[in-house]
Formats: sequence, C-alpha cells, structure tokens
Amino acid sequence: MEEKKIIYQTFPRLFGNKCVTRKPNGTLAENGCGKMNDYTDSALQAIRKTGFNYIWYTGIIQHAQCTPYDCYGIPKGNPHIIKGMAGSPYAITDYYAVDPDLATDVSRRMEEFEALTERSHRNGLKVIIDFVPNHVAREYHSVQKPESVADFGANDHSEFSFHPQNNFYYMPGQGFAPHIYLGSGDEQYHEMPAKATGNDCFHAFPDKNDWYETIKLNYGVNYTTGERCFEPIPDTWTKMLHILLYWSEKHIDGFRCDMAHMVPIEFWEWVIPRVKHQYPDIIFIAEIYSPELYREYLYRGHFDYLYDKVGLYDTLRAIVEGKTPASAITSQWQALEGIQSRMVNFLENHDEQRGASDFFARDPQKLIPALIVSATMNVNPFLIYFGQELGEKGMEAEGFSGKDGRTSIFDYWSLDTMIRWNNNGKWDETLLTEDEKKLRSCYTKVLTACNQEKAISEGLFFDLMYVNYDSPGFNPQKQYAYLRKHEDELLIIIVNFDDTAIAPSVRIPRHAFDFMNITPDKYFSHEILSGEERILSVLPDEPVVYPIKPHSGVMIKINLQTPNREKNKKTNI
Repeated sequence: MEEKKIIYQTFPRLFGNKCVTRKPNGTLAENGCGKMNDYTDSALQAIRKTGFNYIWYTGIIQHAQCTPYDCYGIPKGNPHIIKGMAGSPYAITDYYAVDPDLATDVSRRMEEFEALTERSHRNGLKVIIDFVPNHVAREYHSVQKPESVADFGANDHSEFSFHPQNNFYYMPGQGFAPHIYLGSGDEQYHEMPAKATGNDCFHAFPDKNDWYETIKLNYGVNYTTGERCFEPIPDTWTKMLHILLYWSEKHIDGFRCDMAHMVPIEFWEWVIPRVKHQYPDIIFIAEIYSPELYREYLYRGHFDYLYDKVGLYDTLRAIVEGKTPASAITSQWQALEGIQSRMVNFLENHDEQRGASDFFARDPQKLIPALIVSATMNVNPFLIYFGQELGEKGMEAEGFSGKDGRTSIFDYWSLDTMIRWNNNGKWDETLLTEDEKKLRSCYTKVLTACNQEKAISEGLFFDLMYVNYDSPGFNPQKQYAYLRKHEDELLIIIVNFDDTAIAPSVRIPRHAFDFMNITPDKYFSHEILSGEERILSVLPDEPVVYPIKPHSGVMIKINLQTPNREKNKKTNI
C-alpha cells in the first residue's frame, strides 16, 4: 500500500546558510546564501527520520535576483523590478535553468541539482519542485533553453492586446508605468508596449501591491471578451508541456503548481495526461483557493492533490486564535466529502505566517492540537515548512518583506534555528534549546505515526463530535475527537485547544462500533505521544476519559484482538 505523503517544504536559499550577518536588504556577499550541496546525506537522513518521505525544494528554477552572474552568461536583472535583493522564486527568468544562487559551482548548477535529486532518493525522500505556469519575470530570457525552442514572447504580435498564439498580453502604444520607482538614466527599466502583470492586472499601471515584477502568460483566454481560443493549441501550451517534460526527465517525483487556478482548466486537462503518459508516477499538486473549483481541477484537470487552505487551514488557525469553536472542524471535512484524501493539509508554508509568530499563535506549542488533526484526520498528504518543527518565529525584518511573521522569500538571510540544528553539518540536537528538542520530538512522533500506524495511512475515519456536544466533561469549543481504524488497530484521537489541562469524557456511539466493527470491551492501550499504557474501557455506555495537557492531544492505540482485563494494570480513570 502506498505511504501517506508527508512533505517537507524547504527553502534552499535559507536552509543551509550559516552566515549570521543578517543585514536588512543585504547582498549575497554580505548575508550569504544556502546551497543545494548543503543537503548532505546527514541532513537528508535527519529529515527522513523526522517522518518525511517527500521533500519540496522551493525556488530551484532560475528567477529574478540582484546578484550579477554576467560572467556565466546570465543577464543582469534590473533591481527596480525585482522584489528584494534575492528576488521572488516565483518570478522565473529561465525555465530551463537552476537558480545560480543555489550552486557551489554556477557553471555546473544543473549537475548539482541532479545530484541533489539522486541524493534525496538515496535517503528515502521523493522530490517535488515548483512549476510556475501563470507568470514569468518581466525580464524573462532563457539562456539554457534547447536551440529548437523559441523564447517566450519571441514570436508574439505585440500590436495586438490579445492574440491566441501570443505568449503575453499587451497594451499597444502604452509604456509600462507602474506606481513604483523604475530608476533613471541607464538604470531605468523600460517596457514598450507594456505587458499585463501576473495577478491579472490588464493595464500598464500596477501598484506596489500588485505582482509588478511578473508578466501574465497567455493560455488563449481573452480576459476582455471572455473568449477562449484553444484551437489550434496555443503556443504557450506547447512551450509549457516541453518545460514539464524537461524537468520530469531529471527524475523528480512531483510538481507543486503555483496559482494553478489562474491558468485555464483546459490547459491542465490537456497537459497533465501527456506528462503522465511518459512519467506515470509523477504527481501534480495545485495551489488553489477556490473551493467551487476543487472537483473540476481534480477530475477534469487531472491534479492529484490540492491545497486545503481556505477550508481546514483557515479553520484551524481561527480555532488556535480563539475565534471559532473546535467543532467547526467537522463542517470542513464534510464540505470535502469524497475528496478529503486528495487535499494537502498544512499549518505553515512560504505564503503563510509562522505559527509561532506574534501574528499567529506566538507559542509553537499552541499548534500541537492543530498539528495532530491536520496530520492524522485522513490518508491525505500533510506538509510542514522547514523550521516549523523547531518553532521558527519568522519575526525578523529581513528587508523587502519587513517584519510580517513570515520567513522572507525575497531576501538573503539565515535562520538561527537552522544554524543550530545544522551544528556544522552534524544535523543533531546538540545546540537546540530544551523547548526546541521537545517540540521536534513531538513532531517526529506525530509524523512517524502517520505511516507506522495503518489506521492513519490507510484507515477509516469517524467523527465523534455529534455525540459529544452535550457530553458532561467535554467542551466542543476547545476539544475535538475522532476515531481512526484499520483492521484490528483502533486509534482514539482527542485534542485540546484550551490553555488548561483537562480529562474530557468522550462518548463513542453504538453506530461507531457497528460501522468500524469494534467489539465493546476493556483493552490494553498505548498512548503514542507519551508512551503511557493503561487499561481502557471502550464501551458504548461508558465514556472514554483521558487526561490531556494544555494545547496538546492524545493518540490512544488499541489492538482490538487482545482485550485485557488484568487486575494489576491501571484502569480507566
């Protein structure tokens, strides 16, 4: 049976960077930059042992940045249309090249990436990279493309605002004039005619809150008239298919597709089967924020998985912040009926504020109940962002991004938590604080259980909330409870979002016993997180009562083949 996918999103620019200068708006020379070669066997083994089986390397493809690499034939970017000194990894300048910042030897950067992929596989980790289909950097120019491939925009008819075979959208007769400073003299950025901006800004005057550093790609949709021109196949489609096949040949295992819902469904319907025809095991994950489109992008668009951001993530965040009851989780999985297994759950990624930041929970311990729910509710993938397992706060003003509770994707920087975990390449816990060790241990127990326990990776799910709303000693505002079961293995999972310790009474209805084929009895139980063992009554007329610490949870494992009534064992409290 296929494993439950546990994904470690990591940002190579920051992961292995040991420079402690951390000058706001600093250059690469001042602040340093992590490299692909920092992912040594020791580092990858440490990640694997935490419970991960996939690793998402964010920012691999060459993107706009301010560091000059002219001597390698890489065009120098104009700093006035680059966000931050390091630039956004989602403003691609060459779809066929690895970002030079990440290479120890820039001239061999693709070889270093191929070695990284092989090394990841050798250490039990499948590889995901970003595919950015909606937009490119304003100064896109591929140096590494095959000779047979025309560059984006090379054959466009820029006299038309829209042409089905153009790669870009144009504003004929208008120069690019955003509400930002474009420089002066020889350093001024010029674009004539102006092209549409990546966030569907179809005029020449984007402001600082738009994706002004990017150009929207044309997939054959005329956004002015609504006309959809897909016959003959738009040139952008064939170019993107070639790019996907190019990277698939590098033995990667999946693509995380940036802003997939901003690209017409017809393209995905066409391109994913063509890639999978040659690479049947490769997976496609869509970043998508419109629930009304979920099923269409799964079934018609052929995506394997979608982000569950506006559903479970937003709900769990609101619960942690005390803005909504824990019982709201039920309505979220119900809304996904039939597709829960195809949603990627997460509590952090590069777009979201850090859970331990002052803008969210402040204390990483407060995320533990949400961690347990996100990771164990279903068989679907679960993702964490590097440093989350150490309580990284993201509360530094790195430069372009400012102090916003996020780890900057725009600036050259380093993370103290990563440097101490790195410990000069040992990747051990020697330099971690006691709180960081405890937090990482908790993450490891939860994440490893996801595949060690078939009840989580393969089993049935039963929500216990409907029968516990009025249960004495159970607070649906702060607690959530459910069952997972596979064959003779039962897990009773209860989480506590409250800041006080509790011993909730959790009723298991007769219907759950029938649905999951559970024989009422007293059983020997093992609590996965604490290791505590006790005799537990699992009966329809007697609630399960188990102590839970503040902002924590229990994952109680029971083998239904071995009822245990030994009098010398501790009984249910």
